[in-house]
Amino acid sequence: MGTVAEEFLTDADNKAFDIDHRRIINYNIGKYDAAVTNGLSRLINIDNAKRRGHVIKWKVMENLDKFLPEFESNFQKRGGKVIWANDAAEANAEILNILKRVNAKAVIKSKSMVTEEIHLNEFLENNHIESLESDLGEYIVQLLGQKPYHIVTPAMHLSKEDIAKLFHERFGTPADATPEQLTLKARELLREKYLQADVGITGANFIIADTGSIAISENEGNARLTTTFPKIHIAIVGIEKVIPSMADLDLFWPMLATHGTGQNLTVYNSILSGPRKHNETDGPEEMYVILLDNGRTNLLAQKDQRQGLYCIRCGACLNACPVYKNIGGHTYNTPYSGPIGSIITPHLAGMDEFKHLSYASSLCGKCTEVCPVKIDIHKMLLLNRRDAVKQNLVSWKERTGWKLWKKGMLSRKLEDFFSGSTKNKLIKTLFRMSWGRFRDMPKVSQKSFTQLWQEQQQQDKD
Repeated sequence: MGTVAEEFLTDADNKAFDIDHRRIINYNIGKYDAAVTNGLSRLINIDNAKRRGHVIKWKVMENLDKFLPEFESNFQKRGGKVIWANDAAEANAEILNILKRVNAKAVIKSKSMVTEEIHLNEFLENNHIESLESDLGEYIVQLLGQKPYHIVTPAMHLSKEDIAKLFHERFGTPADATPEQLTLKARELLREKYLQADVGITGANFIIADTGSIAISENEGNARLTTTFPKIHIAIVGIEKVIPSMADLDLFWPMLATHGTGQNLTVYNSILSGPRKHNETDGPEEMYVILLDNGRTNLLAQKDQRQGLYCIRCGACLNACPVYKNIGGHTYNTPYSGPIGSIITPHLAGMDEFKHLSYASSLCGKCTEVCPVKIDIHKMLLLNRRDAVKQNLVSWKERTGWKLWKKGMLSRKLEDFFSGSTKNKLIKTLFRMSWGRFRDMPKVSQKSFTQLWQEQQQQDKD
């Protein structure tokens, strides 16, 4: 097996020419675009809302060392427990400790990209603990043995016919079952699992410093069931998800819903502030929040690029990206795909292995345009490319090629030394295999700028 970059190029080639994949994605993203256009039209001043969100997240990242302890203190006052995890191994070990202490055999999960990041399902399976996804899209890709295709809609790459076929083969539903019938079947299968599960595991969209709470947004109600029925609730959250105040949800909830699905608000929005009190009837007996670093402080240390941590995981940049729409989410080989994944993954998982993602972009700027917190995504891609060069992570061919290019571009004599025909031959020879396999290569003018200038001057004199 080749490197991650080599696999990326192979998978991208295959997906880009998969007509059925293109049809499904174009259809699903087309529905998303229509919904979001309608949703954004209901916001009076979208640019001002984006600026507010950007400033709040800037404030958080500049003062993360104050907001996280504030959250921890307030959450623990309500009976919750906070665990700090430096990396995926620590987070998984802490979760396993809790599960072993209560002799848990089954876990129910709601949708969480952080649990995908730490490969929690595989870890629990290796430790003989059943872990079941309760979000319908996550449940479908789990049945298929796949990873989520998209940050918000994990099964975006599947048509309703694909899902009907899966349920027919696994559960005996009609081969032509409607989406409504499939949803009812999934509900029937999952409901008993909430009662059987010993522990519920979720992520969180936001962690709120001033109240010591976590906020979860969803459309199916599965997160509410996951956090209510099991006796223990574990929420695992990236440290960047903190916001200063409960009042900030007034901005972030609508912006997340509108940019994520086109809704004013998602159907269910929950604020959880600790385990069940003695006078309460619902909720877990114990509640833990695991605050995960896993490379985030590496990104925080990069002053020019730390705004990548402002992301609220709405998925808007994925749906806008022409590269993502052609090569699909699985090609990126990382939980966070698309433009946002391309800028944060090299810092979370290693620049050496994932620097190629920063080149998987047309730099059209559409991702930056749609971002609800105004992350300058396409600029971050360029900064990652710069860092890869500074860290000497590029091949000698690339280094040599760009040195020659730079030398030639800075010298008028060298520019004029080769004729247009020679330059065109060089372009075809050097760049056709890497850049020109599926496109026409540009043609250089037969006459250099100097020649054209001299001719123009001569004509003016005549």
